[in-house]
Amino acid sequence: MNSLLTPRPWYFFVALACAGMLCYALYIQHFDFIDPCPLCVIQRIVYMWIGGVALLAFVLNPGGPWRWVFGTLITLGGLAGLGVAGRHLWLQSLPPDQVPDCGMGLNYMLETMPFTQVLSEVFYGSGECADVYWTFLGLSMPGWTFLWYLAFTLGTITVLWKAKAARS
Repeated sequence: MNSLLTPRPWYFFVALACAGMLCYALYIQHFDFIDPCPLCVIQRIVYMWIGGVALLAFVLNPGGPWRWVFGTLITLGGLAGLGVAGRHLWLQSLPPDQVPDCGMGLNYMLETMPFTQVLSEVFYGSGECADVYWTFLGLSMPGWTFLWYLAFTLGTITVLWKAKAARS
């Protein structure tokens, strides 16, 4: 019997969880009419990355060094997500007088600025990133995404080490 903490079931769980969170984010956007801020958009892209890599790893069921390649890609995505969600949480924790001014929309920035400048502006954050429109059990959406990124990162590391120990 396979445990969730073996590579293939873990990759399937991660891919399914990412797809579920992306669907929920789209539901919130299109049915509750809460538009994502630039940091939310980046977090969605990171979920697509993690979910896509996990789905590919599930389908291919890699062994040996390829298992480590896929695991590393998921872990790097999780670490990137932790950084973005952490920055988002920090912006949400600022007193109102320290929140950065609202900037240009992401689409406008992408159309008018070089990509590196867009990234710089997005990671700096804007006033809209500090707004909290949604909470569940006392955590805002970036708080929940932070926890999911942490779970994906630590879970993937655990799965890889357990797989390595089982081969030894």
